[in-house]
Amino acid sequence: MKRRRILIITICVVVIGIALSIVLTRGTSPEGPLTTVNVTRGDIVKTVLVDGSLAMPNKAYLSFGAMGTVEEILVAEGNNVTEGQILARLDAPSLESSVEMAELQVEIAEEQVKAARAQYEIAQINLDEGKMSEGILELQVDAARANWKTAKLNLEIAELSLESAELNLEKAVIVAPFDGIVADITITEGEEISTATLATPAISLVDTSEIEMHGFIDEIDITMVQLGQEVNIILDALPKEEVKGEVTFISPTGTILAGVVSYDTTISLENPVAELRDGMSATAEIIIERHDDVLIIPNRAIRGTLENPKVLVLVDEQEEEREITLGLTDGINTEVLSGLEEGEKVILPTPEERQGGFFMM
Repeated sequence: MKRRRILIITICVVVIGIALSIVLTRGTSPEGPLTTVNVTRGDIVKTVLVDGSLAMPNKAYLSFGAMGTVEEILVAEGNNVTEGQILARLDAPSLESSVEMAELQVEIAEEQVKAARAQYEIAQINLDEGKMSEGILELQVDAARANWKTAKLNLEIAELSLESAELNLEKAVIVAPFDGIVADITITEGEEISTATLATPAISLVDTSEIEMHGFIDEIDITMVQLGQEVNIILDALPKEEVKGEVTFISPTGTILAGVVSYDTTISLENPVAELRDGMSATAEIIIERHDDVLIIPNRAIRGTLENPKVLVLVDEQEEEREITLGLTDGINTEVLSGLEEGEKVILPTPEERQGGFFMM
């Protein structure tokens, strides 16, 4: 009986010890002492995220404007070209002959103008000197003036014909309209260009120096976005690249995507890198507001309500409740305007406490 009594007493002591331990450790995390974070200084940046893709808006799909045989292709895919550079030309002897004929017609018309002018000047001199009857001389002057005028009109017609012939000859040549890179070539030397293939692009050119990002912003966030706002761009294919941008267009009309109204937004890249490609997936962080060097705490440390936020501060190993005033938040951390000092320790709530009250996540 004595042994049994001792055993019962021992069990009771153990149970009491366990219960006392639970009471004494209430308010701490199950894994040990209270978890705290220091109030620190840092930057708070509020952003709107936009998913989208890159685009190179300055593209050209070039083709011949005349029929003929492809005589030369002077570039290859991937070549850098400059504005005005000839990329390809047709073998078009008939067009070249037309230009030569028109040039000859201009030369003949110019000589005719010179001759007509000389005749007019002679007739005018004869009239002034009165070598013949005045009536006959006046008729000669009028006739010479008319011939001169006709010759000048014929010269204008010849010059227009030459201009037309030169324009037609230019259609047999593909010229770069801007500095860029040859993206695609669909023709081959010796190929016949017919009426059926005139509209088909022969050479594609793209300007890689100008790159935009296009994405959609839903109606909840669009009111915070403005033209000129700074943007950080994150690229799926190049995560280490730091690319900056600027909001340059916000569509005034919405588009319904999956039942949500969104607005097309364009962001111009300010420092595009060589590795960027048209169509790359990207995420933009549009900077809505920024506060630098401010007191910050993690959102999960904030208790109470939005109207009356509070924190628990560990002071001399004792918990002290404080009312605080909040500022800007980035969704993870929040600026503290009053109620805390830098370096103070704020107690984080346990998982059980989060379930029972308000805590900003």
